[in-house]
Amino acid sequence: MDCLFCKIAAGAIPVTRLYETEDVLAFPDIHPQAPVHTLIIPKAHHASLAHTAAGDAPLLGHLLAAAVQVAKLQGLSHGYRVAINTGSDGGQTVEHLHLHVLGGRPMGWPPG
Repeated sequence: MDCLFCKIAAGAIPVTRLYETEDVLAFPDIHPQAPVHTLIIPKAHHASLAHTAAGDAPLLGHLLAAAVQVAKLQGLSHGYRVAINTGSDGGQTVEHLHLHVLGGRPMGWPPG
C-alpha cells in the first residue's frame, strides 16, 4: 500500500473528511488552486481514468454525483469546475484516480 490516496482512504493518513460514502471520500487539497479545492477519490485503487473500464461506469457516476454534493456542501452556488487529470501530460501527480472540485472564484478558459 504505497499509494498516498489508498492510505488516506484506509485512515492511515488523517484528512478532514468533507464527504464520504462506502465507495468515495472527499477532502481538501493540500495545495489549493482556488478558494475551494476539494479532491474526491474512489476508495478502491484505480491508477487513473485511463485505467478504468466500461464496468467501472457506476463508480464513475458515483464520483460525479459526489462532486455535486461536495459543491453544495461547500456553498458553490455560483458554479464550479470538476477536473480529472489523467497521466503525466494531463497533470496527474498522484497515481490514484481523483476528481478536483474547484470554486469560489471565476474560472478562466482555457484551463491550462
